[in-house]
Amino acid sequence: MSRYYFDHNATTPVSPEVMQALLPALTEVYGNPSSVHQDGQTARQRLESARVDICALLHCSPKDLVLVSGGTEGDNLALFGAVRAKTSERRHLITTAIEHPAVLNACAQLEQESVEVTYLQPSPQGLIEPDAVSRALRPETVLVSVMHANNETGVIQPLEEIGTVARDAGVLFHSDGVQAAAKIPVDLSSLPVDLYTISGHKFYAPKGAGALYVRQGVTLKPVQYGGRHERSRRAGTENVPGIIAMGAAARLAAQSLGSEQVRLAGLRDRLERGIVSRIPDVRLNGAFAPRVPNTTNIAFDGVDGEAMVIALDLRGFALSTGSACSSGAVEPSHVLTAMGLSRDQARSSLRFSLGRINTEEQVDELIEAVAAAAAHLRRLSPTYV
Repeated sequence: MSRYYFDHNATTPVSPEVMQALLPALTEVYGNPSSVHQDGQTARQRLESARVDICALLHCSPKDLVLVSGGTEGDNLALFGAVRAKTSERRHLITTAIEHPAVLNACAQLEQESVEVTYLQPSPQGLIEPDAVSRALRPETVLVSVMHANNETGVIQPLEEIGTVARDAGVLFHSDGVQAAAKIPVDLSSLPVDLYTISGHKFYAPKGAGALYVRQGVTLKPVQYGGRHERSRRAGTENVPGIIAMGAAARLAAQSLGSEQVRLAGLRDRLERGIVSRIPDVRLNGAFAPRVPNTTNIAFDGVDGEAMVIALDLRGFALSTGSACSSGAVEPSHVLTAMGLSRDQARSSLRFSLGRINTEEQVDELIEAVAAAAAHLRRLSPTYV
């Protein structure tokens, strides 16, 4: 049985072009980039070259990029580093109810450290209003953190407007860009963002490499302590092979970004049209908001989402109900319930996230499989009439 992968927001397969950069990095570039000898300096040169390639994708200066292990570490360094660097007695942070657990759980920890946190609610389409950020600001607010694109719905937040609100108030602005980088254009030279997180395994690099953009002049208190790596902002020997591979992935993404946006949006729209036309009682979550081109989130009345994932997996299709970090969670999606869906509606929703390896033929086969699985599960459902 053929298998088709529609879970690219969870992770992406390492592309052949990236593998060509990774394998020599694993076997030939073995020096420690902090060593002064030739082997170490070869590793340093390759590391810095990859940093330049990543920055070219994001349109930022290499000296402003901190290399980390992935999105979770980047988000943690941004939140803990920025808030703990403020020594005022009262500290306040603004975030949203639809953030990734890497942000939400970091905020929960900061609350244990007497930091007040405001969680903004989205509109029914999953958007955070800039005016809501403005109303939540206080004299003691030190940081605003709003993700760029949601990992479950693909909804893109109005980053420029929110960042302008924060900048006018003299407050730092962080954005989790893990689901946006390499899917839509990101220009950190013009966006009013002070901190921005990305993760290589979301755009065809291996897991274990990511980056945090830190605008020049922003002070972070380190989260881990050791050597003076990354301009004393992140201690620990860098993952040289992973970062070299992420640099190659960034180069590839920059070259194909425009054409791939158009292709993936076409596949997503084809998938949505097919499901809506074939299956009654479905709804597209966040479909009337700006979205990244590869993502759709669809609720199927009377169907348990986890059961649907299993049924489709048995038919050879990999997808998910939401965040991979919350896989197996008993609670329904916090993103969808924050958007106003009932617990049952949230539990009936599936996330489809497409990527480079998907084709029209695969999408058409997926539509047929979803229609068959939904019909079967609804016949067994005591709640669907």
